[in-house]
Amino acid sequence: MNKITINEAAAILREPGGFLILTHRRPDGDTLGSAAALCSALRRYGRAARLFPNDGVTAKYAAMVSPYMDESPAAENETVISVDIADTGLFPNGWNEPVRLAIDHHPSNSLFAQDTLLVPERAACGEIVMDLIKALCGDITSGEADLLYTALSTDCGCFQYSNTDAHAFRSAAQLLEAGADIQRLNKLLFRSSSPARLKLEGMIYSSLRSYRDNAVNIAIITRDMIASSGATEDDMDDIASLPGRVSGSRVSVTIKERTDGGSKISLRSTAAVDSSAICAVFGGGGHRMASGCEMSCPPEEAAGKILKEIERAMG
Repeated sequence: MNKITINEAAAILREPGGFLILTHRRPDGDTLGSAAALCSALRRYGRAARLFPNDGVTAKYAAMVSPYMDESPAAENETVISVDIADTGLFPNGWNEPVRLAIDHHPSNSLFAQDTLLVPERAACGEIVMDLIKALCGDITSGEADLLYTALSTDCGCFQYSNTDAHAFRSAAQLLEAGADIQRLNKLLFRSSSPARLKLEGMIYSSLRSYRDNAVNIAIITRDMIASSGATEDDMDDIASLPGRVSGSRVSVTIKERTDGGSKISLRSTAAVDSSAICAVFGGGGHRMASGCEMSCPPEEAAGKILKEIERAMG
């Protein structure tokens, strides 16, 4: 359970044998873009590398990662790497084996791997992987730049989230210089919505609940809303940001009804409120200003429970 440096992690990647890379459950642009870029770099370095299949990959990201996915059983000589995974509970479906190297930026990382490259001050895991690829290969290809820009920009909300800092902008500039097609990627990632997504957004806004003079805003997304809009998982990307658009919002909550009737909760907050601590009460975690948890109760009940903890945290 060792914390290691970029150079020590690069030394592990230089070891002989193949590499199997894990992305987290309900994968986002950061885990997928980072993992695919790392896989590309390992192949350039002359190593056999592949991504472990993840059944949660949506249509938006499928074309980016499909060249790197391989459904073959894990081989004995493969070194297992996890990317952007904070805890074993976030392993993709079908994986419950040990991990040699974890690459992550979540402060709540449980240090489950044999070695962990953890840089919590980075806005996205893609920034860490970018430095690791440069340490391994010396440069970044234009294809890897596209993947890493996807990782960085999606975790920063197109550089609008509070985790965006000067380092994130410098990283983006390096990726642009390396050949990232940011015009195409920004259109794909942030400026294209399906009719179903727009219809679902209308339902969410019309049923939004606000408290404390709009300082706390809660959106509930039921299975009926999803079915009525015709939305799919691909239409849910960054849905957690919607209630935080209310002027004066300090804490925003998105509660999505699971297929089993339970609830998946996403919290976003200003620095004054610790989202991770609130979610930890319910077995979740993440970043101080962006965290999540799950409850076995229906969304209405979950809303009451999370609101109670928010009120306690805000005094």
